[in-house]
Amino acid sequence: MSTYLVRRFFLMLLTLLGMSVIIFVMLRLVPGNIADIMFDSAGFVDPAAKARIEAELGLNLPIPVQYAHWMGGLLTGDLGISYVSEMPTVDELAPRIPITAKLAALALFFSVLFGLPLGVISAVKQDTALDYALRVVSLSGLSLPSFWLALLILMAFVTYFGAIPIYTEPPANLWDELLLYSVPAAAVGFRSSALIMRLTRSSMLEVLRQDYIRTARSKGASENAINYHHALKNAVLPVVTIIGIEAAFLIGGLVITETVFNIPGVAHFLVEAILKRDYPIVQNLVMLIAVVVVVCNFIVDLTYAALDPRIKYAD
Repeated sequence: MSTYLVRRFFLMLLTLLGMSVIIFVMLRLVPGNIADIMFDSAGFVDPAAKARIEAELGLNLPIPVQYAHWMGGLLTGDLGISYVSEMPTVDELAPRIPITAKLAALALFFSVLFGLPLGVISAVKQDTALDYALRVVSLSGLSLPSFWLALLILMAFVTYFGAIPIYTEPPANLWDELLLYSVPAAAVGFRSSALIMRLTRSSMLEVLRQDYIRTARSKGASENAINYHHALKNAVLPVVTIIGIEAAFLIGGLVITETVFNIPGVAHFLVEAILKRDYPIVQNLVMLIAVVVVVCNFIVDLTYAALDPRIKYAD
């Protein structure tokens, strides 16, 4: 198993290196930079002044040199200076990362809390009224875009409660924070829970048809022991994969949700930075999302190694 983990770890590092190159190059291929935006907003172009600003920001350097400076800063913790606010990028991102992390963790918690048990129930109660109802709910979750669902939630709160559950000021305590984040977390986690539910159902149905399940029934094992000890233990492997993927997807899916609910997290900040061509903010935020995606996949690999004996003895 150690060889498997070491191989996966170096593959993760190689993937992150490739992602850093793609992120850096793609940002430089977009027409215009911060200097262009500054002079366009002013309504005139002074070539000498523009060249001076580009030199101060390092935009006149060759692309490989800019990339080397960026990677050196990443390795030393220096993420550069925001072109817009002229503040260190670390200071801009530090207060926003915990907000997005809490929102994503709460959304993933809701997804697993509802998706996994409801998927098992749907499989165990196959072709019953309850199964059909849960399948309709899961299809609804996959069909509704999170931003549209968020808008519906806002309209419902205004209609029935006369208030909008958006972020206006930092929550005073843990309970207020939980109430504030639960609504957007449920909106973005509804789709993930529906996906987990359907995958759990299909995986459970496949496992319940296996020979060893029939053998367990013939030996007199209870239905609870068959469903939750024998079947679920083997059916959960593909579900672990989709949970890891959804954990990474939630970071990207929060872009719209944070915007709709006015939550000052990194996803909302990313949209503003893209519009302003703030390269240090954009490339570091996108790189952060890439790191989250790759690390989530690495954690899934570790979980597989813990759950599947075949990986332990593969070496």
